[in-house]
Amino acid sequence: MSDLQLPAKDVDILLAAAVAAPSMHNTQPWRFAVQGHVIDVLLDDSRTLPAEDPTGRAMRIAAGAATFNLRCAAESLGYGTWLGLAPYPEEPDLLARIVVEPTSTPDEELRDLAGQIPRRHTGRGPSGADPLPQSTRVALVQAAYAEGAELTWLDEPEVRAVLEMVVDTDLREIRDWRRRAERAHWVGGERVEDGVPSKALGPRSSSYPAAVRDLGTRPLDRMRQETSFEAHPNLAVLSTASDEPADQVAAGLALERVLLTATRDGVTASFLNQPLEFDDLRRKVQRLTRQPGHAHMIIRFGQGRTSEGTARRPVADFLDKEQP
Repeated sequence: MSDLQLPAKDVDILLAAAVAAPSMHNTQPWRFAVQGHVIDVLLDDSRTLPAEDPTGRAMRIAAGAATFNLRCAAESLGYGTWLGLAPYPEEPDLLARIVVEPTSTPDEELRDLAGQIPRRHTGRGPSGADPLPQSTRVALVQAAYAEGAELTWLDEPEVRAVLEMVVDTDLREIRDWRRRAERAHWVGGERVEDGVPSKALGPRSSSYPAAVRDLGTRPLDRMRQETSFEAHPNLAVLSTASDEPADQVAAGLALERVLLTATRDGVTASFLNQPLEFDDLRRKVQRLTRQPGHAHMIIRFGQGRTSEGTARRPVADFLDKEQP
């Protein structure tokens, strides 16, 4: 077996870890090209969300999360990684180029987080009433900082402001059939390879607004069981100083490090991102942090059980067909 090429079994492990990353509506909008010890992470233009993600920012965040998982899996196999984010402006679909090489100085933190990849799922159910320990909050802030991002915890007035924006987005969506149709294409029903199946939606909130996103669009999904969610949710905003494509990919790396750290500490996470899908509300969310920068994710953390995971396509489907 040539040292010039990564072993096929290792490539399978690396890519299986990468595609376990979260993506908006579980669209899995990435593909990979493998040449020797270099793995390129690219956008899959066939899996865009033109109504809800017209700029592709959510796709780039998802690709960053996949890149972080690949780095963790590489460490678990005894490799180190070097990477560049959005390295060539003339190739907008190329979001990360990763060099995978054997190492004698493994990153123990990434190796540890690799074990959390199959355990991480979006927690769409209610959380316990107890606030998160301060040590957990600090650990999640540090996880974001390690990837060049900021995680800002919101106090009660800012949480209420976010919930008011949720009402605003719901009112806007009433007049936007494109967004509803797009979501219905990816969410609900039986899903065996992508999208969010009805069984993974979790319960509906018995109060409104709530710090949980109800993705249901189909009549049966809107009739699912209702339950009470926490009155004082733990919300945090993930942001970066700039908002270029590389910054959005970096936000994805930070997001996944935060999510895997939370999983390791027994903390669930879900997303309340609908205000970020409108430019004016996205700016308002960032102002709530009292920090300069650009908001990328609104994350709800809690203590409870995660919802059922969503399926992934076979690894072979993600390989760039133009590569040997």
